[in-house]
This record gives sequence, C-alpha cells and structure tokens, in this order.
Amino acid sequence: MRPLAAGWRAARVRSRAAPPAPATDRNGPGCGGPAGNNRDGAPFLSRYRITRNRTEAPIVETLVTDIPDDLQERILHTLERAGADKRPLATAESCTGGLLASLFTDVEGYSGAFERGYVVYSTAAKTEMLGVPADLLDAHGAVSRPVAIAMAEGALRRSEAYAALSVTGYAGPGGDDAEEGLVHFACAASGRPTAHREEHFGAVGRSGVRLACIGVAVDLFMEAMR
Repeated sequence: MRPLAAGWRAARVRSRAAPPAPATDRNGPGCGGPAGNNRDGAPFLSRYRITRNRTEAPIVETLVTDIPDDLQERILHTLERAGADKRPLATAESCTGGLLASLFTDVEGYSGAFERGYVVYSTAAKTEMLGVPADLLDAHGAVSRPVAIAMAEGALRRSEAYAALSVTGYAGPGGDDAEEGLVHFACAASGRPTAHREEHFGAVGRSGVRLACIGVAVDLFMEAMR
C-alpha cells in the first residue's frame, strides 16, 4: 500500500462543491452554503443550510462540520485496505441518513472498495429493505442492539459486500424515552461474528453526533478487515 501522504495527493477526498444559494421565495426552500476544505485547500464535504428565504435563520442544522484531517486519513486508509484486499464494504444507515455512504464513495480511484449503501430511516424501510423482523422492532425499538445487528446482517446478506455496517440512533432530541446522542452500531462480516458497539455521544447536536458516527464506522470496518 502506498504511503498515506502520497495517496492523499493522488486520490484525495473531494466533494461536489455546494452551488451558490439560488434566489428563493416563500413557495420553496433554497440550498447552499460554504464548503469545508481539506488540508490541501480542496473541498471535502460541503455544508448545506436550508432556509425559507435568504433573510431567515436555517430551518435545519448543517449536515456535518468540517471533517478533521486525521479522520479523512482514516477514511482513505479504510478504502485502501478494502480495495487492496478486494473486500468491498456496505452500509445500512438510519440516523446518519446516507452520510457514511457518501463519504466512502467520495474518493477517486476506490470504486471497488464500496459495494452499496442502504438508507433505512423508517421502521418500514428496515423491514422491507433489510429484512429486519417487525416483531423485533416492536419488542426492542429501532434504536437498540438487536435491531442494529439485524440491520448489519441483513445488509450483508442482501449485498455482495465483505462487511456491512449499520448505524441507528438519536442524532437529536427525541421523545421522553429517547436519549439524545445514543447510537447503536453493528458490523457483520463474512466468516466473522457480528460486532456491536453502543455509544453515548450526548447532546452535541445532530452534526456532532453524525461526525462521531463516522469515526466509529471507520473503527468497526478496520476491525472487520484485520
């Protein structure tokens, strides 16, 4: 595997830069915002803010803050390992809403390292797309260890990936029984027992929780490829 520094210059993580915010009126939202930059000054992950019009405050939070350099390097290292070993990855995401799949497909030259991603935000989607039993969801709730494991194993079973990672949690404030920042992860890999992690990130905001989820996802994928 080539040195990370050289690899970063050859295939650095890029994003499609956010377009300038279009003129909007009361009939529809516009999107746009500043793009985050990596250490080379190239855009990494654009930050989007949806507003009712240009003079009002955002009605949703920024998707995620700038990705730290060390985390960008870890993402690249994960893709290099998966590509070199011909062990493609897959994701099954709830609270991250496809963010992980977006990041793992944002590096030029590593198309073979990522196989597919599922965004299963609703309970119905978890059942229909991943085969998570409805009675399991009823008994434990969508944010739980059993459901995270079922999501990961369903994604692995329904894909051509070597390893599939699931994430389900509360990225922001929820109901009375919903702990803000509680996230369950699971990683299912061929020929290995399914790994699970439970994290309590706290009330750090939706962007903070999603950013923390990226780091855990990278850790679990790397553990699965050891």
